[in-house]
Amino acid sequence: MSGQLFYVVGPSGAGKDSLLDYARRHLPVDAPVVFAHRYITRPAAAGGENHVAVSPEEFARMLTRGLFALSWESHGHRYGLGVEIDQWLAHGLNVVMNGSRAHLAVADARYGDRLQVVSVEVAPSVLRARLTARGRESAAEIRDRITRASAFTVEHPRVLRLANNGPLSEAGGRLVDALCATVPLGA
Repeated sequence: MSGQLFYVVGPSGAGKDSLLDYARRHLPVDAPVVFAHRYITRPAAAGGENHVAVSPEEFARMLTRGLFALSWESHGHRYGLGVEIDQWLAHGLNVVMNGSRAHLAVADARYGDRLQVVSVEVAPSVLRARLTARGRESAAEIRDRITRASAFTVEHPRVLRLANNGPLSEAGGRLVDALCATVPLGA
C-alpha cells in the first residue's frame, strides 16, 4: 500500500511550521507518518522551519543529479524535497511536507491521487499581527504578503482547509487526525 503525500500550504505567517511542529509532538508513536525536511538555499540559523541549509551551488549539483522529487524557487531562495520521500511513500508511510502554493500543480502532476493538500488559512488581521510580531518584514512587505494571501486560493479535489486563527491545538488536532486517517481526504 502506498502512503499519501500531505502537501501543507498557506501564506507566510499562517502558522504552517507551528502546525507541523504540533503534529510531530502529538502523533501517536505508532503513526505511519514521517516529516520531510526541505533543502533550502538559506542559512540554518535564519529562523523558521527546521531545514537542511545548502549553498546555491550545492543545490544546483543536487538538482542536476536528480536528487529532488520536487523543487521550486520562491522569495529569492531555492527549495527541494529529496527523492527519499518516494521511498517512504512506497513503504506505506504518510509523508508531510511544507509546500508552495504556486507549485501545487507540479506536485499534483507527479503524485496524483497520493497527494493530499492541507491549506492553512488565517484571517488577514491575525496574519498581520503574526507577521508584525516576528519582525522579519517591513510594513510594506507585510502589506504585500497580506494582499498576496487574500488573492490566492487553493483549489484541489483533495483539500483539507485548516483555519488557524485560534489556539494551535484546534487546527493542530485536526491535522493530527487527518495524518492518522486511513481514508484519503476527499474520498
